[in-house]
Amino acid sequence: MIETIQNTSALAERLRERIAREGPITFRDWMNAALYDPRDGYYCRVGQNRWGREGDYRTSSERSSLFVATFARYFARLYHDLGRPSQWTIFEAGAGAGYFAGGVLQTLQRFFPRVFAATSYVIDEVSPHSRSLARERLQAFSDRVQFKRLAEVELNPGVVFSNELLDAFPVHRVTVRDDQLQEFFVNVAQDEGFEWKLGEPRAEYLQRILSYFEEFGIELDEGRVVEVNLEIEEWLGKVAAQMQAGFVVTVDYGAAVEDLYSPMADNNGTLRGFHRHQFVDDLLARPGEQDLTTTVNWSFVKSVGARLGLEVVDCERQDKFLLRTGLLEQLEIESQKCEGDAERLRLSTAAREMILPDGMAAHFQVLVQKKENRNGV
Repeated sequence: MIETIQNTSALAERLRERIAREGPITFRDWMNAALYDPRDGYYCRVGQNRWGREGDYRTSSERSSLFVATFARYFARLYHDLGRPSQWTIFEAGAGAGYFAGGVLQTLQRFFPRVFAATSYVIDEVSPHSRSLARERLQAFSDRVQFKRLAEVELNPGVVFSNELLDAFPVHRVTVRDDQLQEFFVNVAQDEGFEWKLGEPRAEYLQRILSYFEEFGIELDEGRVVEVNLEIEEWLGKVAAQMQAGFVVTVDYGAAVEDLYSPMADNNGTLRGFHRHQFVDDLLARPGEQDLTTTVNWSFVKSVGARLGLEVVDCERQDKFLLRTGLLEQLEIESQKCEGDAERLRLSTAAREMILPDGMAAHFQVLVQKKENRNGV
């Protein structure tokens, strides 16, 4: 058990009421509510400042236009790989306020007009408030931007893009106590805060969790804590079902299974909480008011994809990927447009952050998977 913190928010109260009715709930269910509750979840609540310096995190697309423009160049390459279709779809999952979408469409319109003419851009974003911000930001492209859920879109052909999406899926948190697999549940403490409670995994998830460990030969030592992200399998299944042909481009923070579960890895797992760019000590505090994230198991993503007909065509560190796909060329182009030295310095500083060995991009990876139709396209 760890320290708890008093919380009186509407979501916290509803979680207390749920626990009073049902008993302790799995951390997976608690995390799902904390992040995705339609009214008060972290990613859904109105007025939650998630982005920028005053928020809890800043994604690469918000830090620099270079990140976005370089991916737009890469999408243009994928368009040609798909045979230059008369129409295709770029589907962005977890698009937030539309920063990435706007930059991609601007870059395609300016430098790749043929690709732009063929492009339909679809945004899937759970937050109504973020969708409204994206609509406003993308008004200039309203003739080719749609807001739909994945199940409503047929990708034939197309690209599914996500940036820092998989690491925010709700996870099961498990450990071994007295040689028995135990799952972390969330209970209400005497002071009305939230506390951890161990118990047997729910029957509906037990076999899937055991299969996950068996597939990768994972044997947990006594007391070691790990996360199991089963939502990845469900999400990729939906992607594969809607995609006839195309690419899945996933940007996230992750590791291969041999590193994620190595003896040198943290025995407390990878679950982290952020509030105003700072790590939080109490992961159960302030549900709906702080970000929660875990490290992605890339081996699992690849394995699930293979079963679904998604072939890995690229997987490397984000900094190396950006260099290889044209970041420096894009830097030169954008530098020529700068109106002064200060603007040029900001641009070059952003570029250095994305390519330095110890910069932010070095801790992220880009995975590209391809699905071919029966004609081999």
